[in-house]
Order: sequence, then structure tokens, then C-alpha cells
Amino acid sequence: MKQSNRNEGSLPALGGETALQKKNFLDKVKFRGIVLLSIVLLLLVFAVSLSAGRYNVPFFDTFRIIFSHIFPINKTWSNVQEAVVINLRLPRTIAAIVVGAALSLSGATYQSIFKNPMVSPDLLGVSSGACVGAAIAILMNQNNAIIQVFAFAGGLMAVGITTMIPRLIRNESTTVLVLSGIVIGSLMTSIMSIIKFVADTNTKLAEITYWIMGSFATTTFKGMLPVLPTILIPMAVILLMRYRLNVLSLGDNEAKSLGINLGSTRGAFILCSTLITAGSVCLSGTIGWVGLVIPHTARMMIGSDNKKMLPVAMIVGGIFMLVIDILCRTITAAELRLGILTGVIGAPFFIFILARQRRQV
Repeated sequence: MKQSNRNEGSLPALGGETALQKKNFLDKVKFRGIVLLSIVLLLLVFAVSLSAGRYNVPFFDTFRIIFSHIFPINKTWSNVQEAVVINLRLPRTIAAIVVGAALSLSGATYQSIFKNPMVSPDLLGVSSGACVGAAIAILMNQNNAIIQVFAFAGGLMAVGITTMIPRLIRNESTTVLVLSGIVIGSLMTSIMSIIKFVADTNTKLAEITYWIMGSFATTTFKGMLPVLPTILIPMAVILLMRYRLNVLSLGDNEAKSLGINLGSTRGAFILCSTLITAGSVCLSGTIGWVGLVIPHTARMMIGSDNKKMLPVAMIVGGIFMLVIDILCRTITAAELRLGILTGVIGAPFFIFILARQRRQV
């Protein structure tokens, strides 16, 4: 009789455990399904990017051209088509995917660290500092490689000053760090205004303005390869440590109780996100809204678990940036700048996301 009562008492626990296992299984299926569909969509947009433009290349020929450099394929396309796909469109397509994924990952990381959904990748003044560095290089008549070096150095310098201010005032709280980033960003914007004022209006001012607005038009493999390690390595570090973002989101006391060193962990995430943002600005110039809008979109799709949300945000960010680049070079006779379309599309899209989330709440 006692044995029977013990078994009956354990039935609810078993039923609850079974329900939990079923929920975890469904979550895994949903996550894998979303990732698979996102990857398929990314590959489709990738092919469209290689074929779309002022010089039309047949859609399926783009695949043949790419794979002809790996496998022996009979040539049915012209040399001009191959040059357009390999030398012009392939570098900018890869750069768009990398920058979109990088800014989305950086924005999602910042939002998790600071527990603020309105945080963007340029929070600590990275983008503003990079723009100042690039503008100085343009005034010095430097080539594209030197401009990228100056942009990267300017971004790191701005973040260095931002992180130094809390130490000088002996208050290293998150709030002070964010306020320092706002102050330094405003300072760099003012310096940029001075640079624009003294720049030659016929040549340098236009070049500085176009660079700031963002573009992949001049992207090449030679110019992209030196910058990629500063983006891809920090991205890999964040992905490997993304489970700690979930722990940090529980609160400082809970994170400490689980053995997390708050200072070093936050510092590692901030450093990696800063390197990612600075490297992205070097490749494309300043691009807004991507790191703010895409993490919200990923959370709507998969939830707030960073172990699942960060990979989805990266894929969706790559798709979004690639679509923006395609529109920039196809909707008008003259190629538009990325910053124009990301603002025009990103702002209404973000309003829609906020309205959708409010209804859900």
C-alpha cells in the first residue's frame, strides 16, 4: 500500500518532466527550422546580389561562375560577366554579409550587457571616433588602406577615452560608462564638424561625406582581408561565451553566486563588441539602425535566450544588409549610400517592432 502511494505521488513529477522535455524538444525544432530557413534565404539573396546591378548577369550563371573556380565547368559566360561577378560583386556581397552579421551581434551583445533594448553598437563612441580618423586620413590624401587604418585607430581611441573617464572619477558603474560614451560621441561629432568646415568643398568634403554615409562600392578582397580578423575573431569569442550573457542578465548578485567574474566578463564582451564595430566601420563607413533593429527582430523570432538569439541575429543581419546593398545599386541610376536606406527602412521597421511588442505585452 505504501509502495502504491509513493508511485502515485511521483506521477505528477513525471508528467511535469515529460511536459518540460516536450517543450525543450519543440524549442529545438523551432530553432533549427528558423536557422535553416534563414540560411536558405541568405543563400538566395546572395545569388541575387551577384546577378543584380547595372550590368545584368543571368541568375544561374552566377553559380556556374563561382563554382568554375572550384570544379571544372564548361564556360558559357563572357569574360566581362566573370569579372563583374568575381572582382566587383563577390567582395561587396561578402562584406555586406559580414558587416550585417557583425553589427547585429555587437548590438545584441551591448543590449544584453547593459540590459537596455535601445542600446546600439556605437554606444561608446566607436563610430564617431572612426569617422574622425577616416576624415583625417582623407584630408591627408591617403589611400583606402590607410583610411581604414586611421578609422580603426580613431574608433579604438574614442573607446579608450570613454573607458578611462569612469576610472578617473573613480566610479566604474555601467551608467557612468554609458554617459561617458555619449559625451565622447558628441565630442567626436564636434571634431568632425570642424574637419568638414576646413575641408576643400570641391573635393575633400564630398569624399568625407560619402565615406560617412557608408558604401561597399569600393570594397575589394585586398582591402577587406586585413580587416576581417578584427571582426571574425571577436565574433567567435562572443559566440563561444554567449551563455554567459544569459547569466549576466540575471543580475549581478546571481552572476556572482554562479562564479562569474563581472568585471572581466563584461570587459571581454565590451572589448569584442568594440573591435567588431570598429572593423565594420572600416569596411563600410557608418551604418545606423542595423545593430538596433535586427536584435529586436531576432528576439521576436526565437526569444531572448542569447544562445539561440545571437546566431539568428547574425543571419538575419546579413540578409538585411545584403538586401539594403542590392537596393542601393538598383533602385536609382546613381548608387545610393547605405546610411540613407538603413535610415529610411530601419526607422519605420523599428516603430513596427515596438508596436508589435507592445501588443504582445
